[in-house]
Amino acid sequence: MRRNWTTEEVEYLTSAWGNVSVKNITKHLSRSVYSVLNKVNKLKLGAFLSCGDRYVTLSYLSEAVYGNQSSGGYIKISWAQNRGLPLHTICRQKEKFEVVYIDEFWEWAYKNQSFLNFSKFEKYYLGVEPDWVDKKRRTDIRHSHKFITSPWTAVEDERLKKFLAGHKYSYRELSILLNRTEGAIQRRILDLGIKERPVKANNHIKWTAEEIKKLGEMIKSGYKYEEMSDVLDKSAKAIRGRVFDYYLTERLDKVRAYIGNGQFGDNLPDRTIKYKRFMSDEDKEKVKVLLSMLAGEIKCVAKENSNVESEYAEFWQKDCCTYWDNINGCTANEKDCDSCTSFNRIEPQFCKRCGITFYERKSNDICKDCRAARIKQAQRKYAILNQKGVVINEKQLEIKK
Repeated sequence: MRRNWTTEEVEYLTSAWGNVSVKNITKHLSRSVYSVLNKVNKLKLGAFLSCGDRYVTLSYLSEAVYGNQSSGGYIKISWAQNRGLPLHTICRQKEKFEVVYIDEFWEWAYKNQSFLNFSKFEKYYLGVEPDWVDKKRRTDIRHSHKFITSPWTAVEDERLKKFLAGHKYSYRELSILLNRTEGAIQRRILDLGIKERPVKANNHIKWTAEEIKKLGEMIKSGYKYEEMSDVLDKSAKAIRGRVFDYYLTERLDKVRAYIGNGQFGDNLPDRTIKYKRFMSDEDKEKVKVLLSMLAGEIKCVAKENSNVESEYAEFWQKDCCTYWDNINGCTANEKDCDSCTSFNRIEPQFCKRCGITFYERKSNDICKDCRAARIKQAQRKYAILNQKGVVINEKQLEIKK
């Protein structure tokens, strides 16, 4: 027999939904699961897990932070897998749900402030908030008004191509003209496959101790690169480069964790050989010694296990013959040097640049060292002229090798 809901039952259902399991609710009310769920839909209490005061679903969290409810796939990949947001699995009516504990979210969000955008995060949407959240919300709202975050339009793409073709503007100037962040402009150039690049900024202006100190304070306070750019009067790209030189990462959350309670430049990560150019002269010398020792060991092992000397013993003139190839052997198809009738000695060549005598199988006007020096010279010339806004013809920089 159908039984009407009393006021007491409705009040209990409203308070218990999301905090007490469905099984216990039905037991307390002496009603079927269907009856309880039907009443929940009529009262519009929402999804069961969305109403908990300890945890929320991924879709509910997406709606809270970004203002649009989604499946939570982006949060699962970008927040959980890539940045370590803790996820938990809860079973309800033989169904499994992935949820985020609110306390753990706030703790994680504090460490990832520079990545998150709270401009659309409604106040108290997740209940009581830590003190730092409101300050970040106001900062992100100001930032969102300064830069466009909507998808690029065809008109903006044409303006970007036009500005780049003029070879006049740096990343920072393009950011002001297009009202986009420098990172967004850089990504759009790659997406459109544009070959032209913005004019390089003057990177030879040394950072002062005061600027370095200010940079550390702003990173610890949760500033974004574009905000630091306005304060320091440097491009966001230059600031990213300076941060990477010290901490081998551009992620401000990681840098903030490295700095801790110290100053910018403290607690630097270890430099591996991959980042040799960021090492001190002392560390570079140590690496050089270790690499020399490793090369010597490899050479000894290779010599012990190689049969090259015995295999090519009959080609005793191979090092001074133009027909010898280190991979294919004798290109004249001779059996050995004793019976060879095609021997052609490598002729000495004279470098037109430095005047030394050198020996190479291929004909060259300049030696190997001078060819490398000319490449460096051309690179320096290109950098200087490009910095002045001069359009360089690629044929002017061709180097005869």
